[in-house]
Amino acid sequence: MNPTMSTEPLAGEDLERRLEELLHQDRFAPPPAFLAGERVNEASLRAQAELDTEGFWAEQARGLDWDVPFTTVLDESDPPFYKWFVDGELNVSYNCLDRHVEAGRGNRVAFHWAGEDGQHRAVTYAELHRDVQLLANGLKGLGVGKGDVVGIFLPMIPEVVVAMLACARIGAPHNVVFGGFAVEAVKERMEVSHAKALITVDGARRKGHTARVKAMVDTTMSELAALEHIVVVRHTGIQTPMSAGRDVFYDQLLASADHHCPAEPMEAEHPLFILYSSGSTAKPKGIVHSTGGYLTGVAATHRLVFDLDAEHDVYWCSADVGWVTGHSYIVYGPLVNGATSVI
Repeated sequence: MNPTMSTEPLAGEDLERRLEELLHQDRFAPPPAFLAGERVNEASLRAQAELDTEGFWAEQARGLDWDVPFTTVLDESDPPFYKWFVDGELNVSYNCLDRHVEAGRGNRVAFHWAGEDGQHRAVTYAELHRDVQLLANGLKGLGVGKGDVVGIFLPMIPEVVVAMLACARIGAPHNVVFGGFAVEAVKERMEVSHAKALITVDGARRKGHTARVKAMVDTTMSELAALEHIVVVRHTGIQTPMSAGRDVFYDQLLASADHHCPAEPMEAEHPLFILYSSGSTAKPKGIVHSTGGYLTGVAATHRLVFDLDAEHDVYWCSADVGWVTGHSYIVYGPLVNGATSVI
């Protein structure tokens, strides 16, 4: 506390003045050139969305690459269980990576990463594509396939993006747990989702300290009957307990995997990921996000709202990948639009 600050409660005019000071905000006025290019308030775009909602979203969805084009936009035959693009098939990992590499954009940086200890990495679309295929094949070698849930408990490092896209490539719904949660929260989410594998890290650095993540994870994971494998990223290099037959280091899994893993077409309603609520008001609730509708939504909103020039702009989102904002606007939205981001 500032020693010159009074601790007496404010009242009357003093209180009103103080409230006015707190409520005062300096308004930022975007330059005219920016306003001229904004799409969200474009009259024709808004009119199309309002007058022909299905047509609008069909147009947004056709900006993606579909293995089987959809003919039905919205199936509302069983409300409130609405389904989007039900007869179409696509792969999220392909849309985020392969199509950019195939178009000659493989050398574009997908992510700039800066660690707490001064480490820096620039990961290109081609490098991300390579590692995603390796991990996807590694997971398949562990028996993980379409429909098997994979837990991800990682800090904000490039491997968290690799893990998510590798799961999407083979149709294994991922279940990301915020890296700041305690291991009991990880156990609960793995148990409820019947996760078959968990991808975690040896240790995580935060504010000058290193948390022994894998060692802490081990205190609860042995109680889960469905969990067969734990993949460990060597991020800090600390000594890490490993259980024979269950645990494998991430780098060793990639080193032994085949380099080519075709992206498997998924039904538009196939679950892409499960993300649990924080549990602040009750037990955490698992929310399932499907493939086609979700990717269409984040691709469109990221393109229209953020107004990024993928050729020149570098984008940063202050969220964590452990929340839906991070899923949508750190990983899937930017990558499907070929953007360069900072994590």
